[in-house]
Amino acid sequence: MWKFVMPGIAMIGVTYAFARFSFGLFLPQISSTLNLTESLAGSISSVAFLSYTVALITSSFLIQKWGSLRVIQFAGMSAVLGLLGIAFSNGYYMLLFSSFVAGLGSGWSSPVYAQVAITHLKELDRDRGNTWMNTGTSFGLILSGPIALLFTEHWRLSYLLFAAIAFVVLVWNTKVIPKEGKSSSKRENIQWFSLLKRAKLMLLASFIVGLSSSFFWTFSRSFLAVEYQMSNFESVFFWVLMGVSGIIGGLAGGFISKGGIELSFRVTLLLMSTALLLITIPGAVTIYSSSVLFGITYICMTGILIVWSTRIFPDRPSIGVSLSFFLLGIGQSLGSSIGGTVIEATSYPLGFIVFFLIGLLGMFVPFRNQNIKEVSA
Repeated sequence: MWKFVMPGIAMIGVTYAFARFSFGLFLPQISSTLNLTESLAGSISSVAFLSYTVALITSSFLIQKWGSLRVIQFAGMSAVLGLLGIAFSNGYYMLLFSSFVAGLGSGWSSPVYAQVAITHLKELDRDRGNTWMNTGTSFGLILSGPIALLFTEHWRLSYLLFAAIAFVVLVWNTKVIPKEGKSSSKRENIQWFSLLKRAKLMLLASFIVGLSSSFFWTFSRSFLAVEYQMSNFESVFFWVLMGVSGIIGGLAGGFISKGGIELSFRVTLLLMSTALLLITIPGAVTIYSSSVLFGITYICMTGILIVWSTRIFPDRPSIGVSLSFFLLGIGQSLGSSIGGTVIEATSYPLGFIVFFLIGLLGMFVPFRNQNIKEVSA
């Protein structure tokens, strides 16, 4: 199992933590260098989430046409090129375009590794394999923190280093993932309306999760600097702690097996939403507890969405994950854009409270008639 899971963890870390979420980590420095307002910063983050959704739309077609290895290579190359573009950005528009390119990789990587799990892992290992590969985001966050501290005032060097690591991970995956990893599915006319109808409740849940979580990813570190006047070290430690905690999210596969999809989703969403509220309460305990709680629950939640998708579509795992993460990305794109406007119109604390309440809406998503195929451990 680990032969395929380890390079998967690395690629997920590169495409998510480096190419997408690191923007929030370096936002104070990037904004200072390029004179970005909160709304402009929110629009850039929104574009990265948007490109993620664009890639998700194409992922199933590309996997079927080119095979798993080629799509993994597409994901790695987009991360390398996007990160290099960010490093050399001299203004808003170049940064916007580079963020779009960088965001594509995450949209391709999640569905293709779900396909890799189905193709190369035993059935009893698939939930664990999927959720462990999903923790790549956490490992990427852990690595990005020390890099941010090492190059505190030189964020461009950090992105150059990210690009170099992404290239190494691309080569690693190229050597490990079999070239014959093409989907065995016959080309067929997919009944999209039927699929969307079947997955409508999962898609609604994914959208709400994306909308709520985007505010934390984009603005948490800026909030710590503006509202609490945290030092660079303190705010980066907050980010790294979030990554370390997220590794616990790799246990989501076992959690789902014991509690089922519905209980796992509701408990995790409640705790993830609570993290947005905790950060607004002054005090080291509440602030860092927020980091730990969000780190664990976000990784666990995305793992739940992956497993949920593959349970609804056991014969089309890449399509199921693509649909779920597409709505997750739409929610994150919309949330990042709205979030910057909310901050400028009101304040950071009120923004977190608003998005906390949005997250709670997911608790009302029904689970009836979902035809979820439960798998016993």
